[in-house]
Amino acid sequence: MAERTRIIEGTWNCTSCETRNILARHRSCPSCNNPREETGQESEFDFGEVDDTTGKSLREGVTDEKALSAANAGADWFCDYCSASNRGDSPICRNCRAERSSTSRALAEEPEEPIEAPRSRRPPPAPPPSAQGSGRKWLYVGLSLLTVFGSCMYWGSRTHGVTGQVTTTEWTRTVHRETFQRVSREGWRSDLSVRSSRMPVNGTGEVAGVDNIRSCFPRQRGTRQVADGTERVCTTKTRQEQCGTTEKCTRKKMSNGYMKETCRDVAKYCSKSYQDCDMRTRYRSEPIYDVSCTYDTFVWQPVDKKVESDRDCAPRWPALEPGPLDRLRREEKYAVRIGYEDGDTKEHVHEPRSETEFLAWKKGQSVPLQVNNFGSAQIVAGDAVR
Repeated sequence: MAERTRIIEGTWNCTSCETRNILARHRSCPSCNNPREETGQESEFDFGEVDDTTGKSLREGVTDEKALSAANAGADWFCDYCSASNRGDSPICRNCRAERSSTSRALAEEPEEPIEAPRSRRPPPAPPPSAQGSGRKWLYVGLSLLTVFGSCMYWGSRTHGVTGQVTTTEWTRTVHRETFQRVSREGWRSDLSVRSSRMPVNGTGEVAGVDNIRSCFPRQRGTRQVADGTERVCTTKTRQEQCGTTEKCTRKKMSNGYMKETCRDVAKYCSKSYQDCDMRTRYRSEPIYDVSCTYDTFVWQPVDKKVESDRDCAPRWPALEPGPLDRLRREEKYAVRIGYEDGDTKEHVHEPRSETEFLAWKKGQSVPLQVNNFGSAQIVAGDAVR
């Protein structure tokens, strides 16, 4: 589309009398008649605010021939003798009438400004936090926590030796009596086959068997997914589509107090929702049937148990006589309590794994211990020292 061009006139501030917002067409201050010079930022022009969206200047463009002529005269130059600014097409200084020389400085051209110019009606949005900075921050936090954790673990793992004494030895023994009994169970007919049972001898050698399969009837065993045609499945998505045009403007300083603004219409895009559909296989649940039956078998059933416990003596098993179809199952648990002084009276409980290990401990025996700062104790070398 066609470009639209405007000339925007800037303003400057006099450093001699502090008069502000002087139009660029005035090369001398209207208040004190001091010529505009390169020093004191007098030749740094303000071109006003711009629209955030389009980048278009909010100032009106100049239309009078005199201002347009000054804008198209080229970059200003500064006199070598009096430092006054002059039109780019003027060979003689307007202030002191000195001729322009090859050493006369010209007001430097500046590159084209971005659309989102610095001077806008609204402050620019805050930049998003740097992912790298955020990641580095969490890295420091993690390293700090790791250092603290490591220091605590190092302090807690430091040990010192103490001598404890066996205060008591304890044991508990349990005998379970189980009998091989006939029971009724339910199962799927396809999984069952008749097998003869065999009774145990001295609690071993038994075979459970399967017998007397009866009361069979069909029952649902589960479900399965089967194809049932196709169906149209749609999901909502979004895409960018052109929805008209919007004006975008660029500006270029002309190094003489004027700025050339070029605007054009560019395509504008909007988010639009749409349905993305395809055909997929549809499934339905279908029941799976099997034949459920009742049958007889033999299992070990708990019948009785006896528990016996004591301290500071040799362990013994409680008396429990098995029948011809019984078996005995034994459990044993041992504990050695060791008292020691570490700031106050504390106790460490050691659990031997066998009767032989348990019988090695005697009440009153001395036990070397290593205790860490967390309060956890360990027996040195595993054996008590008399």
